[in-house]
Amino acid sequence: MYMYRKISEYLESWKSGKYRKPLIIQGARQVGKTYAVLEFGRTHYDNVAYFNFQTSESLADTFTESVSPAYLIPILSHISGQTITRGNTLIVFDEVQLCERALTSLKYFQEEAPEYHIIAAGSLLGVAVNRKKYAFPVGKVDRYTMYPMDLEEFLLAMGEKDLVDRIRNCYEKNTPMPAALHEAAMKLYRQYLAIGGMPEAVARFVDTHDYTQTRHILDTIQMDYLDDMSKYQESSNEIKKTRLTYGTAAVQLSKKNTRFQYKMIKTGARAAEYENAIEWLVSANLLSRVYRAESIMKPLENYKDIDDFKIYLSDTGLLCAQKDLRAEDVLYMEDELEDFKGGMTENYVNTQLTRSGFKPYFWRNDKGTKEVDFIISIDGKLIPVEVKSGEHVTSASLNEYMHLFNPAYAIRISEKNFGMENNIKAIPLYAAFCIS
Repeated sequence: MYMYRKISEYLESWKSGKYRKPLIIQGARQVGKTYAVLEFGRTHYDNVAYFNFQTSESLADTFTESVSPAYLIPILSHISGQTITRGNTLIVFDEVQLCERALTSLKYFQEEAPEYHIIAAGSLLGVAVNRKKYAFPVGKVDRYTMYPMDLEEFLLAMGEKDLVDRIRNCYEKNTPMPAALHEAAMKLYRQYLAIGGMPEAVARFVDTHDYTQTRHILDTIQMDYLDDMSKYQESSNEIKKTRLTYGTAAVQLSKKNTRFQYKMIKTGARAAEYENAIEWLVSANLLSRVYRAESIMKPLENYKDIDDFKIYLSDTGLLCAQKDLRAEDVLYMEDELEDFKGGMTENYVNTQLTRSGFKPYFWRNDKGTKEVDFIISIDGKLIPVEVKSGEHVTSASLNEYMHLFNPAYAIRISEKNFGMENNIKAIPLYAAFCIS
């Protein structure tokens, strides 16, 4: 089945761009990079010359001989069985992290043959570059990070285009959704929490509406991720630490204070022991790290506390699978989830903000008693974002933040309908993807 992905608009602008360079698409395994690129090639080019460095080990030998485009193009045409022509053929290097020389060749395509359209995709490119110390073609490539499907893409896959249009219209006009549609959208939001945005899982659910089959796919993806941790790390000790960190990341979300605590990994654990594991998982796009902003001033990057951060999983479906949560528990928000649903909801909002291009931070007061979940920059303004898992929205933390920093406005994401009160914009959980 065809599933719309937002990267398609980016690829269209890339293709027609005056200053187009070879494009590198990175992201976690199975987020849909290959599918999106091949579908784009099929609909926007005369033909596609596809090369996979994982399935064709001998392919790397070609790049060992030379990385000159003049040398490579005739050979690549022969290998792919496709006539490669300037501007009309999309050249695709898949799993490019497995071939350092192929990555290096992008520099020469940009310098010597910019008329060729070339996209390289890598599942663990950030990890591979750090590990191998590749001669990365800095300044010679365009880069795009791809994530699992956001809620909007999920709704479109579920055939809910009219509902998406209504949500966006209510967001832009700040008018409430009709009660029946609000309830329907909340139900779909909870389904998304349980299923997540991994394309294969979404496609299976759309086809079968079977949560058991969908969970099996997510469990398989988790096992693939654990295998990658073994393949891309040389030390058995580092493998063990990385797996342990990934396996306990969700535990952090069960705490009222979701600040990352090393002792939750292992009793007596210290930053020096596990910071490499966290860095590996963040580089692999399996985890997302959100730092505390010491001062609410621009740019927030200058004021981040590198020792005070939160960790979120890249996908809510994988989060539920890791915690072995039944879909029914999430759909009906059973009482047993009371300690976890706040962190799970935060995790969801972080995934939506990240997919919209934000780099969130969070705020905590000096006493450590008040905290605002996310601070993001919108139109040059620093906007606080508070997340509530239910309809209860009273918050001393947000009130204190607004008193101290007087933001242009604040955002509260909860089960409540759209609205505006006391300079706080209410956004339903299902509309988090609208924030941009």
